[in-house]
Amino acid sequence: MRGIVQGVGFRPFVHNLALELNLAGYVLNSSAGLVAEVEGDPAVLDAFVKALREDPPPLAWIQEMEILELEAAGDAAFTIRESVAETGEFALVSPDVATCDDCFRDFTTAANRRFGYAFTNCTNCGPRYTIIRDIPYDRPNTTMAAFHMCAACQAEYDDPRDRRFHAQPNACSECGPALSAGIEEARRRLAEGEILAIKGLGGFHLACDARNPAAVGRLRERKRRSDKPFALMARDLAAVEAICEVSDADRRALIGPRRPIVILYGQAADLPHAIAPGNPTLGVMLPYTPLHHLLFTGAPYSLLVMTSGNLSEEPIVVSNAEARERLAGVADWFLTHDRDIYMRTDDSVVRTFEGTERVMRRSRGFAPQTLDLGRRVPELLACGAELKNTFCLTKGQHAILSQHIGGLENYETLVFFEETLANLKKLFRVEPRAVAYDLHPDYLSTKYALGMVGLPKFGVQHHHAHIAACMAENGLGGEVIGVAFDGTGYGADGAIWGGEFLVARYSGFERRGHLRYIPLAGGDAAVRQPWRAALGYLIDAHFEGIPENHVRLVRRMIESGVNTVPTSSCGRLFDAVAAIIGLRTAVNFEAQAAIELEMIAEVGNTARYPFEIEAGPLWQIDFRPMIARLAREAEEGAPKPSISAKFHNTLAEAIIETCRRIRSETKLTRVCLSGGTFQNMRLLGLAVAGLRGAGFEVFLHAKVPPNDGGIALGQAAIAAELMR
Repeated sequence: MRGIVQGVGFRPFVHNLALELNLAGYVLNSSAGLVAEVEGDPAVLDAFVKALREDPPPLAWIQEMEILELEAAGDAAFTIRESVAETGEFALVSPDVATCDDCFRDFTTAANRRFGYAFTNCTNCGPRYTIIRDIPYDRPNTTMAAFHMCAACQAEYDDPRDRRFHAQPNACSECGPALSAGIEEARRRLAEGEILAIKGLGGFHLACDARNPAAVGRLRERKRRSDKPFALMARDLAAVEAICEVSDADRRALIGPRRPIVILYGQAADLPHAIAPGNPTLGVMLPYTPLHHLLFTGAPYSLLVMTSGNLSEEPIVVSNAEARERLAGVADWFLTHDRDIYMRTDDSVVRTFEGTERVMRRSRGFAPQTLDLGRRVPELLACGAELKNTFCLTKGQHAILSQHIGGLENYETLVFFEETLANLKKLFRVEPRAVAYDLHPDYLSTKYALGMVGLPKFGVQHHHAHIAACMAENGLGGEVIGVAFDGTGYGADGAIWGGEFLVARYSGFERRGHLRYIPLAGGDAAVRQPWRAALGYLIDAHFEGIPENHVRLVRRMIESGVNTVPTSSCGRLFDAVAAIIGLRTAVNFEAQAAIELEMIAEVGNTARYPFEIEAGPLWQIDFRPMIARLAREAEEGAPKPSISAKFHNTLAEAIIETCRRIRSETKLTRVCLSGGTFQNMRLLGLAVAGLRGAGFEVFLHAKVPPNDGGIALGQAAIAAELMR
């Protein structure tokens, strides 16, 4: 059997099933997966196979099962044999899994020998990816190798009837990892308003009492994180429901074994403004390790800020020494432990839409679970983009998407990229035969790819990769209409694209429409200062009411073309509208203006602004009539929520109408929506409903992010097709 069949209790499951059915033989882990040989009555063997298929262990995923009929070997009993390493073979590695109910009862029951133990786990839960050094998944190949089991733990490990049978991280307070200080001390310090650096599963967190305004303010100041929201960890589901609106889909995401951060609408008035300035949503997760649960046990707080342990734009810290060095100016106190983290892994982030969990940041709990490409492809490396970087390796029919790397803009993050790549190549026995990369010449990921000597290289246009990622995730072939809306992507004509309508297939694409180009002055400065995009739109719309005080230089840049590039970016359109209506003229983190514009949109407002679609070789969506109208409304004091709602409605209608026109030319009815703009739930909802109402079949992301965190999957799918 291939798939996630190691480290999830599969061997004891097979062993106990064979004993129950009175079958002889053996089971073992190999580098290729799980191998079982059983002999007995043919009808009983059929029952054995049926049970494997229909009722495997809860964390297992059988991707492939191969069955051979052999001559009986004459075995008298059923045994679990030692693991076998096979050259060139690989087995899928399970992501880290949140604490199960049985283990929770163990460390919260006073009579249990693991009472209060912060590293309790079993085959159904606990660390996997963050501790594994190599396959097969056996203790010597993990960071638990240094901890030798006591007699009691060894007895559990050796007993096929015990849920800790061959649980590689199995331990207790007598023989396992230990904290640097007591949980009681950590609880006291948090309650008194201190900021703690806490070593977790995939790295350090910085934590403080979320209802202590002074502590939250100090953390924001020390971390140099001006406005970007902090993640929260709540004691339990009731504590989440006390501060947020929680749907059934949200609830499933919160309590599932992945335990991601779930983006929810907040409803608590007593939380400090500094948790999420200007943002009515909160990112909330539940405890996913025994240590987290114990931090809340008997504590006076029910809600902690639990943000990544790093300085702004750097990777999450994983080692004790690194934490004390890099976080010394942020944390008041450190709670560490002596189990090494082999692979740093941030918390994942999801939102729910149409009852489905949709990943915005794919990391802990998801990585390194593979995606099925539907066919065998050559071994490839796709290096991804710059922001929200992930990379993708391929092996057989597997796409192996890395955990979230982050903004690939500095040396520290490049080192993280390289160490993760080396680890995944080793775990999955991948030796790339080609490399794919983004066309932007200044991306570090592009430079890394171009520096790989001796490999064929495939440059992939950014928005083509977005659409191919959506196609690959949804198992689509042939051609689709692709709508790729985001902030920045290097265009085939040298312009900055970001509002694109493509007819796409894996082997290529045709650009069939885009947002009308506007002049963007100042390059990267325009991303940080939305008023620059606003000025470009206003000049293009010949709007007469532009203030002259601090924009003369930028106006001259636009008029002369100096340090100015044309852009069709939908992200810059959002920035422009936010600045024009006086919502935000400068941002402190990516997409801040767009997020705030979405959040203020008036509910129930269905009005729209005028716009035009110009015919030609390409359909060009001309929003000059909209810009002129909304700028005049803003001047006259119209409510910002009303303008925002009408803007969203207009943009959705432009998407729908442009897709109609492309359908009339191509007869295509399948539409893929991708790009960071489609993290906007209001726009996504309007576009999806309108497209379906117009007779289109709409495909969205769920397993991989719609933002640049999914780009590498699309690059890999395209390169694989070009190598056929």
